Amino acid sequence: MKTIITITAFFVCSMLAAQTQYETGMQKALSLWGEGKPAEATALFERIASAEKTNWLPSYYIGMINAIEAFNPKNREKATALIEKAQNAVDNATLISPNNAEIMVLQAMVYTAVLVQDPMTNGMKYSGLAMEQYYKALAIAPNNPRVVFSKAEFEIGGAKWSGADTKPMCEQIAKSIELFATFKPETAFHPNWGLDRANEALKNCK
Repeated sequence: MKTIITITAFFVCSMLAAQTQYETGMQKALSLWGEGKPAEATALFERIASAEKTNWLPSYYIGMINAIEAFNPKNREKATALIEKAQNAVDNATLISPNNAEIMVLQAMVYTAVLVQDPMTNGMKYSGLAMEQYYKALAIAPNNPRVVFSKAEFEIGGAKWSGADTKPMCEQIAKSIELFATFKPETAFHPNWGLDRANEALKNCK
């Protein structure tokens, strides 16, 4: 009996240690990103992803960081490499967690990053691909504030070129802000971004 208790205690302690290591790593990686160190954050997320093979979150953040960096005009020369890295991360995250609305929003963001590199060449194809992701995400998670906001924000970007009325999109942004008020991420590391951007976008609507 004593042996069983010892083995059980050892197993529980090992599980707690692993959990703590994961949480510490995620917190550190997110802090590095917040400090303006995307390369260091990506490297740490990659190490976490290699250890957490059934967890989609590290790959999600690798994709997010690299997609955002691809939008930065300062990274114009390395945008293709950043987008490729972001897409690989999205593919990995999708394999782990199919039909995940958060990953679909990120995939749409990667498509948008491709689009803005050469709007004349990529606009029609990649705007369609991005909207496809938003519609799929909306069907899965209609009350996810990032889904509602990101779709509306993307459509407003398109309206600048097409001259479409942005009032319906602005109404959706207002709706997303209401959804943000009640949204609860599954864990401290699950996506919880977007409220600041939604508030700013709503100001621009007015």
